[in-house]
Amino acid sequence: MIKKQAEDMAEFIPQKEIVYNGLLPYSDRLDREATELLAEIKANLCRAVLLRELWPGVAFWSRKLFSFLKLYGRRFSKDDHILFIKLLYELVTLPNLEPHMMQSYARLLIQLLKKKELLSRDDLQLPWRPLYDLYERVFYSKTEHLGLIWFPKYEALYLIVAVVTYALIKSCRLYFPASSTKEMLDEWRPLLCVFDVVMQKAISNMELFLPTIMPPEEHSQGFQLWFDELMNLWMSLQNQPSWEGHLVNLFARLANDNIGYVDWTPYIPTIFTRILRSLNLPVGVSQMVSPRYLTNSYDIGYIVLWVTALLGGPGNPAQKELTCLFNSIASFYHPSNHGRWQSRLMRLLQRLPASVVRRVHRERHASPCWITLVPEHQQLTDADLQEFTRSLTGASLLAMFSKTDSTDAAYALQNLALLTPELVIPPVLEKTYAAMETLTEPHTLTATLSCMIGMARSLVSPNNHYPEGRVHVLPLLMGSLPGVDPNDFSKCMITFQFITTFTTLVPLVDCSSAPSQRNDLTEIEKDLCFASAEFEDFVLQFLDRCFALIDSSTLEQTRDEMETDTQTHLESLVELGLSSTVSTILTQCSLEIYKVALQKVFNFATSNIFETCVSGRMVADMCRAAAKCHPSESLRLFVPHCCSIISHITDSHEDELDKELLWNLQLLSEVTRVDGKQMLKYQGDLERILRVCVRLRCKRAYTLACSLLEHTLRSFSLIYPTEYRSTSGSFDTDLPIWDWGRPGDVAALGVCWHVPGPEEESFVFHLLSHLLHPELQRIKGHVSGEQPMSREELLQSLAIVQHCLLGAGNLLPPLDGPHASDLVSSMVNLGEVKPYIGVDYDASRENYRESICQTMRLLLHHILEHSEDDTKSLFVIIKIISDLMFFRGTQKKEFDSRWKSFTLVKKSMENRVSWKSTQTYCDFNMRKMVVEGSEYKVVHQDLLCDLLLLSTSTYSQIHLVSLLMFVHMCIFSQGALYCLLGMYSGIPMASARDWEWVGQVWPALVRCGLSPTMSLEKPSIGRLLDDITDRILRQHDTIGINFTVSKGIINHQNLVNDLLDCLEDRDLPWKFEHMATEWLSLLLREDHPLPPDAVLYFTQSLVCVYVQIGLLCMSVKGAFCYCFVFVGGIEETDGLCVGDREGNRWLQYDSNNLPLTQEKWDSECFVEKTHWGYYSWPREMMIYASSEKPKDDLPYEEMSEVRIIFEYFSDPEFIDQLIEFLSLEDRKGKDSFNPRRFLLFKGLFRNYGDAFLPLLRPHLEQLASDPHESSQRCVCEITAGLIRGSKHWSFGKVEKLWQLLCPLIKTALTNITVETYTDWGTCIATACEGREPRKLHWLFELLMESPLSGEGSSFRDASLLYVLQGGLAQQQWRVSELLHRLLAYLEPKLTQVYKNVRERIGSVLTYIFMIDVALPHTRPTTSPHVAEFVTRVLERLKPLTTEPEIHNHVHEENTQETDERTQAVKLLKTVLKWLMTSAGRTFTTPVQQQLQLLPLLFKIAPVEIDESYDEMKQDARTCLSLMSQGLLYPEHIPLVLAALEEMAGSRSWHARFSVLTYLQIMVFYNLFTLLSVPAEVLRIRKLVMQLLLDEQLEVRDMACTTLSGLLQCQFFPLDSSLQTQLQTLSQTCLPKARGELASTDLVRRHAGVLGLSACILSSPYDVPDWMPQILMDLSSHLNDPQPIEMTVKKTLSEFRRTHHDNWQEHRQCFTDDQLLVLTDLLVSPCYYA
Repeated sequence: MIKKQAEDMAEFIPQKEIVYNGLLPYSDRLDREATELLAEIKANLCRAVLLRELWPGVAFWSRKLFSFLKLYGRRFSKDDHILFIKLLYELVTLPNLEPHMMQSYARLLIQLLKKKELLSRDDLQLPWRPLYDLYERVFYSKTEHLGLIWFPKYEALYLIVAVVTYALIKSCRLYFPASSTKEMLDEWRPLLCVFDVVMQKAISNMELFLPTIMPPEEHSQGFQLWFDELMNLWMSLQNQPSWEGHLVNLFARLANDNIGYVDWTPYIPTIFTRILRSLNLPVGVSQMVSPRYLTNSYDIGYIVLWVTALLGGPGNPAQKELTCLFNSIASFYHPSNHGRWQSRLMRLLQRLPASVVRRVHRERHASPCWITLVPEHQQLTDADLQEFTRSLTGASLLAMFSKTDSTDAAYALQNLALLTPELVIPPVLEKTYAAMETLTEPHTLTATLSCMIGMARSLVSPNNHYPEGRVHVLPLLMGSLPGVDPNDFSKCMITFQFITTFTTLVPLVDCSSAPSQRNDLTEIEKDLCFASAEFEDFVLQFLDRCFALIDSSTLEQTRDEMETDTQTHLESLVELGLSSTVSTILTQCSLEIYKVALQKVFNFATSNIFETCVSGRMVADMCRAAAKCHPSESLRLFVPHCCSIISHITDSHEDELDKELLWNLQLLSEVTRVDGKQMLKYQGDLERILRVCVRLRCKRAYTLACSLLEHTLRSFSLIYPTEYRSTSGSFDTDLPIWDWGRPGDVAALGVCWHVPGPEEESFVFHLLSHLLHPELQRIKGHVSGEQPMSREELLQSLAIVQHCLLGAGNLLPPLDGPHASDLVSSMVNLGEVKPYIGVDYDASRENYRESICQTMRLLLHHILEHSEDDTKSLFVIIKIISDLMFFRGTQKKEFDSRWKSFTLVKKSMENRVSWKSTQTYCDFNMRKMVVEGSEYKVVHQDLLCDLLLLSTSTYSQIHLVSLLMFVHMCIFSQGALYCLLGMYSGIPMASARDWEWVGQVWPALVRCGLSPTMSLEKPSIGRLLDDITDRILRQHDTIGINFTVSKGIINHQNLVNDLLDCLEDRDLPWKFEHMATEWLSLLLREDHPLPPDAVLYFTQSLVCVYVQIGLLCMSVKGAFCYCFVFVGGIEETDGLCVGDREGNRWLQYDSNNLPLTQEKWDSECFVEKTHWGYYSWPREMMIYASSEKPKDDLPYEEMSEVRIIFEYFSDPEFIDQLIEFLSLEDRKGKDSFNPRRFLLFKGLFRNYGDAFLPLLRPHLEQLASDPHESSQRCVCEITAGLIRGSKHWSFGKVEKLWQLLCPLIKTALTNITVETYTDWGTCIATACEGREPRKLHWLFELLMESPLSGEGSSFRDASLLYVLQGGLAQQQWRVSELLHRLLAYLEPKLTQVYKNVRERIGSVLTYIFMIDVALPHTRPTTSPHVAEFVTRVLERLKPLTTEPEIHNHVHEENTQETDERTQAVKLLKTVLKWLMTSAGRTFTTPVQQQLQLLPLLFKIAPVEIDESYDEMKQDARTCLSLMSQGLLYPEHIPLVLAALEEMAGSRSWHARFSVLTYLQIMVFYNLFTLLSVPAEVLRIRKLVMQLLLDEQLEVRDMACTTLSGLLQCQFFPLDSSLQTQLQTLSQTCLPKARGELASTDLVRRHAGVLGLSACILSSPYDVPDWMPQILMDLSSHLNDPQPIEMTVKKTLSEFRRTHHDNWQEHRQCFTDDQLLVLTDLLVSPCYYA
């Protein structure tokens, strides 16, 4: 058998092991252990699945599989791997799985699928449909809003469900079969109706599910099926609808997964234009941002992915655009600019280089696997990378000084330095040296140092493009020393980090003798060897700095007399920084330097006496750091010294608090935290000191002695690595400078471990028998009363016990004993697995853990009985109990912080680097953490009961601390309210997922209300109950009831009945009744009906006195009323094109062909969902059968639970009460249409037909005629419910219904008020949502009668239009006839006087033309067309086209004036409202039609808003701003420019001015599209130059601003021809005559000066080569006449402002003569001169 096993092992090829496991000291045992554990997991999982025992069987063993992955990686064969995945895939997609279980299986499955290179698509295929069904259940549950299935309401928890589900789909879609793409498209294409919300669902489904990683031969079955179709859709979209982001994410993923297989070249200008637009940067003078652009902007992560994938390839076209993109946004990165766009820009900068690094890794270094490689011609070359770095360096160097996000820039520079160090490091080095020299700007120093930290590895690595970088290491280290500054905390911390990072990469060894002994060194290496002589100097200077820091941190200096003597948070951070830096430096030293440094530290520590709080801890930590590197050297100095002083003091005077004693104890306790083997020779000294000091009276002394005891025991008993160098072996083997920056090699790390030997173990137990044993006896004596102790003495004894346990925990076997019985019944073995952690327990020695446990339990009960107020002792006991159960040498907190710091260091230094022993140590500790979740035995149960006793203590601190422990260890138990609330994270115990438990707790909590001791007067109890209820409601998710046979169902029913029993008690206080009702509502399920009693309770409570209970019952009733529906025929047609066509004409509303008779109604095919048929028809379509007569009403005899509802709603008295309750006013002014009440009525009328109508009719009529807000709201809710509920009624019933509703709605609409018009809008919109328009023809005809009758007020007209709009908008494309009729009705009425009616008409017009879209494959719509409408409008606006400027002479009060001009102005106002509302809402913009209206807008829009508010001017400005941001296509550009050129010749200077503001925004928002058409760029340049020569001063100024903006985003280059043209203009001669200056000459000269000024302003943060000369040219115009002089002054002062920060750098660009002139110009003349 054993032989066979060995053969199996030999053939076994694991998928992927954890490489660090091989470095553990007991790695030889791990293979067998893993094999056994895997066999056990496989056997038990199989058994549990075959027995169908999801809980606890499958759940328990799948969790064990998770632990297996953590401990051994994927140490199983490929076949096992595939089977595990298939099994979990089946489990996670089980139809009725509860949400919580689904998550835990999903997490495990994600873990198994994580390394995609291990399994190819040939190895594994997963069907997509089950996963899609799961996704639908979670995100689009039909019953969640009815409360039939619960997901956590608490946002954070719901997010977790969402994130896990998304991650699961991402992991699985790789393995969907090749045919899945076509199946998905067939499923979702019919949903692609842009006007419908379902579009969002279709596109997000595609983004999530469509597979994009496929071998090239399968591409024709993959993305090629949808790419052109979706890309064309995206290209033709103009207004960022909410689903556009999902489309972009899909393209980005496609690009990244198929680099080189998709040709993006034709789309590149559009892609970059849209990226620039989605950054929402503020541009131009008067820009207004449409709110939709802010909410629907793209996800930066995906933008980065897409751009990265576009780079490279022949000609590298995307890089040109990227360079241009960063040039145009660079100035936004300057620290003085900030706004809400800043975080997005910073994220872009931070992630882009990282993404390119990942791509380079994938192309050059990734190990080969089945995933298709990037084709060679598309890979990034070194030249590509240099180009990429150049394009980002400018922005990164500006951003590194940002006040909020400088870390993002540092991360960007770190990654750029990995790509091309020779380009990035020199400029940062220059800034760093400059920052080290200045004392006045600490922020620049911290910013530059944090950048250098990231670049450290690129700087010191030998195999580099930048070999001279290593020369800078020593100057940088020496230059950073002044940063160890006690007065500036952040500078001090960043300096520590800087020094640690560099010394980690560089061994500090003096090799200055090497050049004389070797002849194989390069010049740079020789320089390095000579420079390394300074290392010793550096270490000693650093220590001096640290000593100065410590001296200024003593307690006396940093505190007043009264303050505490504990450390502050900042001090503890400095202490940590200091000790880790010293530790790193001394670890990396050669032995010679180390000895000198150690002596220095020793002298400092022993020649002073430090207080033990702040400075003492720092010095002791330094000494520990020093001692760890070479324990034998350091112990020889410290231990004898400290021991002799302590012995001397304790022998002479014992009771006094002696500072020297305390300091030496502290020092000794830290120095002994080193390799135990080296400490054995001092064991006698240590034991002697410990036996005396732990019994000292002074609390501070014995506390320090206890920590000495703990550290000594830990050093002897733990397993830990003993050496942490950056290179394996010692430093004296080869030339150390060759080791600089060399990554560690996992295979050759050679970690040395300390494993406790027999001598050390026996010393540990010797100490325990002499120190721990007497204390336990003493405590027992105290409990029995033989030897009572004072509280202080007891605390001292407990401290010794606690520290012994913490020190020796690793060698003490865990608590043992019989297993706790009957915890949970299972047909599968639930035995715990115990990985080996390197300790073999010696059974012959006394088990101190057991004796501590017994003693502590005795003491605990003794204290609770005799002195419950001794909280200090109780705290220590709680801690000891926790350690008894869980502590084996590693605390979870310690492990977490180690893991966290390891990942941080890795992030800042990695270049695919593997870090040394830390990772292994973390893995070793993780094994311990897994062991600690061990078996549950009777001992544990007893200890838990003790903790529970404590958690109901009268002392709040005690019950909170014991509760923390209790929750930490918790297995279900009942306790006080705090226990049920649990801690603030995680699930409250009161809603733990176990039917028996919930079944006991919930009724118990409700019955509290009947207990005589429960007083709600005490506010804390009330708050606590509210908290519990609230957390249960927010965090409850449906608990499965069919894990095993009917047990879950029985428990569910028992719980419902228990809660109902509680509710029947008349004495139950209101709060508890509300609580019980809320919990009862959580128990509604779709897979199991509620018992009749519960239905009865909810029905009765509908009219409950307590409003809230009534409201709750509303929502619940909606859920009951779900019943049956007939489903019938299937139909198919061929969909060849999109939109209105022959194939879907029969769906359109046609007033000549309405179903007005029974026969016509029965013969029609009704399709309720609006989106079917617009894009394409589904393969199979279910529609409701009308030919089969629906069964009208259920006979009374056949009703079961629903009979209760029928009886109540047939009772007139009940209906009276209900309507009275529903028409109550709840919160005045805050109430609105309540969807829950609507659902209640919808369910009633759907399930019971019109049975209740006769009873409701009088109430409805009375409510409709009552104008009160609450009555109208009630009638709205019932009406909407009636219309939606009558969906399946027969023709006769429906006709009767409308005979009742039409007059009712008319009456209500005549009574419409400001408070109720939104409710009626919601009511009609809700009623029409997802309904066939032909079935609602009565409603539409009623609303269309005459909305703008003019009867009543303008408010009523606006409201009626609003209500009509609500109905029509829901019907989208299917009511084109109604839209035509409405437009024809509105057109004559467009000249409205009232503003509110105009605004509403504007909004209605938007909806009328919404359907007229220019999308790919879309036929011209049968709905109204914008083009025809605009033509008709322009005809009516003719009187205004001849005027140079349009002013508003028509004011609201005006009576009906009829002359053409006045009518045209009124019409124009309405048209403006339409343009404004449609700007953000439509999907495509009718550019040509807008351009026809553009000249009119330019004539109205004023330059500044004047004092008198004028609505028309304001609207025109808004329209221009929104239109200028519109997305243009290449074919539109000539049209727009022609319109602008025409306006630039206008007589009105206001119009000419507005052309420039329009141009600024239009160019920026369409930058790359314009650049792709060079001829148009020239036209724009010509236009700006023409306006620069304008006779009006304001226009010239604006042209200057526009020109500088265009130059800044490099829209056209500042070439020599442009410079010459401007200089020529500026040198225009002015006539000498002193009289009138010739104005044209002055204008030309001013234009030239303005042009030069624009050049200067276009480079606000740097000095290009051409700038000095232009500045000199400008300065010669200082004495010109106004306005030239003013322009020059403004330009110079602006230049000074923007270049002031980096003037030292900028001044290098000027010659001395130029600097003299500049200084004269820029420094204002002295006041006294």
